[in-house]
Amino acid sequence: MSPWILPILILLPLLGAALVVLSHAARARSIAFGITLGAAAMGVGALASFDWSQAGAFQGEVGVPWVPALGLSLSLGVDSIALLLVALTLLLGPICVAASATAITERVKTYYAWLLVLQAAMTGVFCARDLALFYVFFEFTLIPMYVLISLYGSTNRKRAATKFFLYTFTGSIIALAGLLYVVWVNASAPYGSGEWTFDIATLQATSVQMSAQQQGWVMLAMLLGFAVKVPLFPVHTWLPLAHTEAPTAGSVILAGVLLKLGTYGIYRFVLGLTPEGVMEHAHALAVLSIIGIVYAGLICWVQRDVKKLVAYSSVSHLGFCVLGMLALNSVGVAGSVMYMINHGLSTGALFLLIGMIYERYHTRDMEELGGLARKMPVWSTFMVFFAMASVGLPGLNGFVSEVMCLIGAFQDNTVAQEPFVGATPGRLGPWYAAVAGTGMIVAAMYLLYMLGKVVWGQLREPADHHPHPRLPTDLNAREIAILSPIALLCLAIGLFPAPMLRAIEQPVNDTVQWVWKHAPSAAQYAERDMQRASTSIARGEGDR
Repeated sequence: MSPWILPILILLPLLGAALVVLSHAARARSIAFGITLGAAAMGVGALASFDWSQAGAFQGEVGVPWVPALGLSLSLGVDSIALLLVALTLLLGPICVAASATAITERVKTYYAWLLVLQAAMTGVFCARDLALFYVFFEFTLIPMYVLISLYGSTNRKRAATKFFLYTFTGSIIALAGLLYVVWVNASAPYGSGEWTFDIATLQATSVQMSAQQQGWVMLAMLLGFAVKVPLFPVHTWLPLAHTEAPTAGSVILAGVLLKLGTYGIYRFVLGLTPEGVMEHAHALAVLSIIGIVYAGLICWVQRDVKKLVAYSSVSHLGFCVLGMLALNSVGVAGSVMYMINHGLSTGALFLLIGMIYERYHTRDMEELGGLARKMPVWSTFMVFFAMASVGLPGLNGFVSEVMCLIGAFQDNTVAQEPFVGATPGRLGPWYAAVAGTGMIVAAMYLLYMLGKVVWGQLREPADHHPHPRLPTDLNAREIAILSPIALLCLAIGLFPAPMLRAIEQPVNDTVQWVWKHAPSAAQYAERDMQRASTSIARGEGDR
């Protein structure tokens, strides 16, 4: 993979933003669409040139000194997981531009310029191999999203944008403190390299030598930043308001990519830098994930605003994503990585569909809308399809990742005595999977209830409804073209998950082995859990 691809994928949207600002407003959307389409084409080239036989190795690496005295460098590189998340970002770029054609009619240049800047920042997060560079990109995503929500959102957009910014900025500052502590340890501790550096590989080798207590505090600091971004219960309250008030493209990016910055941060840094901390606290974090799964699902059940329902469903779904990661085995972590991509596709498409309805009816209330299959059969077909993908219907993409997360959570330490040889054990157990599994039932209930209200039944329209002058009753060719590639990907991943599983297998296995190998207490946990299982069996035989 050529080293020039990744810098261009970051710089091209920034160049496009500059062109949009300097151009006439009438050409802003065309320029933005051309730039994002070109970046997507380059993303396809990156996928084609990537050496998938070495999927766990970072490829396309490039490094330029930034501030040598502080060990800072502009270092980029991707493994297969980072590359797939970059591909998801690039796919949603032109889709979001096309989806904004009739929705954005004022401050057009500002809108598309910030949309392009946001794409550059999100791409940089997944490509960064320098900790400081990662944090700069991670934090900079707040500015474009704040502008998009506050200027182009709904009635309560100012409050939503402010809440989004304050929550995520506060968490990120605390995460920065934890990351800087690792840098300081590397420079000052006897087992560190003895120099100031932000190179992620170097810091990872040093951090695993910290004590369990040090790792625990660093993990907590990082989680306060990444968990807010996911968001994980109980720091999730900013998300439904931000989703509901954001413009359609903002909601799509928020669900499709921006939330994945948090899950990616947990995967790359929490598991990589603090394996013993994760091993020690996996049960407590899993409980928070399960609470989020069930609690947010029950909230979805009583919603009447379709967009707010889908927003709360993201809290529930990403609880599965984090739960699979905390299983600390290959099945669970692979399911979690797939969930990042699958959730971005299916939930992003649901927000697109809701935006298309809002443009026509200017309401999202299920009491005012109903029976739309009679009037909008094409829209209704897509709505049912993506709702089923979100539910986890077998044959669609959501099923594979959700079931893998539950299987990973089901396994415990009794699977194997050697955690990183042969069968991979887990850190959780059957009860975690059983309780989390109820979230799938609740999800089916609230999504099917939504479909029953909005899609089927007697036709209901707002009393003051007036047809949109530029939009037909049902979806037009542009809107069908926007949704079709996402639908095809959902179907392809659901029917043929093996290629993606093979693509992420090597880095996932490397991560799981790293965690178990560098957590000195892991063998103690396995031995203790096996002793408990043996004691329980002996007691059962004695009772008989």
